Amino acid sequence: METPENSNKDNSGYESAEKIILRWDSTASEEGRERMIFGTDRQEADVYLQAVDEIQRSLSSASISDCSHNVDADNQSKVNTTIQIAMARLEDEFRNILIIHTSALEIDSLFDSSTSFSSSTPTHHDLEVDEDCISDDSGISRNNLLQLHHCESSDSSTYRTSSSIREVDLMPAEAICDLQAIAMRMIAAGYLRECIQVYGSVRKSSVDSSFRKLGIEKLSIGDVQRLEWEALEGKIRRWIRAARVCVRILFASEKKLCEQIFDCVGTDIDDACFMETVKGPAIQLFNFAEAISISRRSPEKLFKILDLYDALMEFLPDIEAVFDSKSSDSIRVQAAEILSRLAEAARGILSEFENAVLREPSRVPVPGGTIHPLTRYVMNYISLISDYKQTLIELIMSKPSTGSRYSGDPSTPDMEFTELEGKTPLALHLIWIIVVLQFNLDGKSKHYRDVSLAHLFMMNNVHYIVQKVKGSPELREMIGDDCLRKLTGKFRQAATSYQRATWVSVLYCLRDEGLHVSGSFSSGVSKTALRERFKTFNAMFEEVHRTQSMWLIPDGQLREELRISISEKLLPAYRSFLGRFRSHIESGKHPENYIKYSAEDLETAVLDFFEGYPAS
Repeated sequence: METPENSNKDNSGYESAEKIILRWDSTASEEGRERMIFGTDRQEADVYLQAVDEIQRSLSSASISDCSHNVDADNQSKVNTTIQIAMARLEDEFRNILIIHTSALEIDSLFDSSTSFSSSTPTHHDLEVDEDCISDDSGISRNNLLQLHHCESSDSSTYRTSSSIREVDLMPAEAICDLQAIAMRMIAAGYLRECIQVYGSVRKSSVDSSFRKLGIEKLSIGDVQRLEWEALEGKIRRWIRAARVCVRILFASEKKLCEQIFDCVGTDIDDACFMETVKGPAIQLFNFAEAISISRRSPEKLFKILDLYDALMEFLPDIEAVFDSKSSDSIRVQAAEILSRLAEAARGILSEFENAVLREPSRVPVPGGTIHPLTRYVMNYISLISDYKQTLIELIMSKPSTGSRYSGDPSTPDMEFTELEGKTPLALHLIWIIVVLQFNLDGKSKHYRDVSLAHLFMMNNVHYIVQKVKGSPELREMIGDDCLRKLTGKFRQAATSYQRATWVSVLYCLRDEGLHVSGSFSSGVSKTALRERFKTFNAMFEEVHRTQSMWLIPDGQLREELRISISEKLLPAYRSFLGRFRSHIESGKHPENYIKYSAEDLETAVLDFFEGYPAS
C-alpha cells in the first residue's frame, strides 16, 4: 500500500496534468481555440503529451482506488472526462498536422520517374481502317520491395526506390514523429476508430486530388461501357500512364506513410489506415480496366486490350507488393481477375475476327480489280498482331478451328496442320486468317463478269498479302518461308491465268492457219482472210486497251512486270506476223485500214494498261 506521501504526490501530478489538458480545451479556453499546440512551441507539445500520459496512468492509479467508493466513482468520472477532452484535442492536432503537411504532388515529375523506373510497354501503331472498308514486364521479385523506416532524418522530400516501386516521402520526419506520438496515445486510450477515420479522411482527400491531376475520372463500369470506343481509346492510354504512377508511387508512398506512423502500434492498424485511405481510389482505378475487360468484343478493341493487359501484367507484382495484407486481398484479387478477363477477351476477339473475315459478305466488285478494302484491313490488322507477338504467344494456346479437306464443307477452306508442324498456335492463327482471307477473296472474284479481271483481282490481292508479310519481320518469321513461297506462287499463277484469259485469243489472230490458199504455200495467201485477220486483231487489241487501261494494279513494280510480260509475248508475235504478211496488205487498196499499228505503237499502248483511268 502506498504511503500518504506517495498518494499526495500522485494526486498532485494528476492535478497538474489536468490543468494542462483543460488549458487547451477548445470548448472552454480561448487560447485552446486560437492556437494549435504542435507546430508552435516544441516544449509545449512535449508537456501536453506528458500530461496525457499522466492522465492515462491515473485511470489505474492505486492512489485513487484507495479512496472510498463514492470518491472513486467521482474521480473515475473526472479522469474519464479529462481523457475525453485530451483525446478531442489530440484528434484536432492530428488532423491539423496531416492537413498542413499535405502538399500537392508534382504530377509531371511523377510521370517521369514512373516511366524511367518501369519496363514500359512498346508503342504500337494505331490500326488504320479504310473508310470504305467492310460491309458491316517486369519479372520483379516481391521480396524486400518496401524498405520502410520511421522518422527519417531529412525534412526535404526525398525518394527511395526498390525495384520498380518508387516511394515519395509525403511528410517531413518531424511531422511523422508527432503523428506517431499522438496515434500511440489515442490508440492506448481506446480511440483507434477515431484516429483511423481522421487519418483516412485527410489522406483520401489528398489521393483524390492526385487522381484528378492524373486525369483519372470517376466513372462507373456502366459509364465506361456507354462511351464510344473512339473516346475510350484515349482514356485507356491515359489510364495506363496514370495507373503506373498510382501503384508504383502514389499508393506505395501512402503505404509507407501509414507504416511510418502506425507500425509501432501494430501492423493491423497501419493496414487499416492504408486501406481506409486508398481502397476507394484503388477500386475506382481498377473499375475502369474491369469495364474494358467485360465490354462488348469487336476487332478494333484488341490492341488497346492488349496494351491494358501488358501494362497490368507489368505492374501486377507491384500491386501484390503494395497490397500485400489480408485486408487488401480484394484489390489483389480484382487485379488478377481483370488480367484473366483481358486475356480471355483477347482470345475471343481473335477467334471472332477470324470468323468475321471468313463471313464478310460484301458482293460488289471493287472497280478495276484493285486491292479490296478487306484485304488492306486484314493485313494491317495481322501486321499489328505480330507487333504484340510476345504477349499473344503467351495468351494464344490452342490451334484455330479450321476446315479439313475431308470435311466436305464448301463454306470453309481447308488447312492441314500436319504441314505446319513446329508453328506456335499464334502463327497457326495468323496463317489461318490469311487462308480464310484468300478463300473470301476467291468468292468475291466470281462476282466479276470478266474472267481476266477476276484473275487480275486475285493477283493484286494475293500480291498485297505477300508484300505485307515481307514488310513485317515479325510476321514473316511467324508465317514462314514455305507459306510465303506458296503465296508468291498463287499470285504468279493468277498473273499467268490473267494473261491466258486475255491474250490467248488476241495472239490467236496472229497465227498462219487459215490464211493460205490450198496448194500454193509461197504466194497463195488469201487477202480477204488476211484483211479480216488484221481487222479482228485491231478490234480485239483496241477493246483490251480501252478496257484494261481502266483496270488498276496499284503496285508500280508489279504493274511494270506484267506490262513487260505482255510485251514479251505480244510484240515478237506481232512483228513476225507483220513481217510475213505486210506486203500482201500494202499491195492492195487502203492498207492503213488494216495495218493500223506498228510494233512500237503496240509497245506504247501497253504502257497505258492498269493505270486506272481511260487511255487518251
